[in-house]
Amino acid sequence: MIRQSNAAFFCNWEIYNWLTNKGLKNGHPMNSSGSKQCDWGKISLTPALHSSSLPDGSYGGSANGICIEIADKSIYFAGDTDLFSDMKLIARKRKPQFAFLPIGDNFTMDAESAVEAAKLLNVKRVIGMHYDTFPYIVIDHVRAKQLFQSAGIELILMKIGETISI
Repeated sequence: MIRQSNAAFFCNWEIYNWLTNKGLKNGHPMNSSGSKQCDWGKISLTPALHSSSLPDGSYGGSANGICIEIADKSIYFAGDTDLFSDMKLIARKRKPQFAFLPIGDNFTMDAESAVEAAKLLNVKRVIGMHYDTFPYIVIDHVRAKQLFQSAGIELILMKIGETISI
């Protein structure tokens, strides 16, 4: 998809090298806490707590999340991660209005931890991700929504192919 569209991509050094060795162009290497100002906004990499390897099994560098700032909106995409206390620093520095958080458990945080992450990030809207794609990470949708609702946070569980406006 990136090769066909020549879309820009932003990633850590190890993934950047792997992709450019595969012939992809228009990339920008970064690392945790690094930022890149673009004509459309700003992108910053954040830490994530997860393993990291590439499709051929080679080392993928440190796992990362991403903050995207466009106009007056700031979005945090946590990637595959566990809950970690530095999410509070992400909130202070990047001020996200909403977050994409994994909720599938087993390989990432579960819904309870994602509620805590949303609190640390100080967001009131969360798009759940990394759930229901295979048996290890199937969730109870009703329970997950109730956990978030109890904390005063909206959990959005999108269907495959669905779009929303933010």
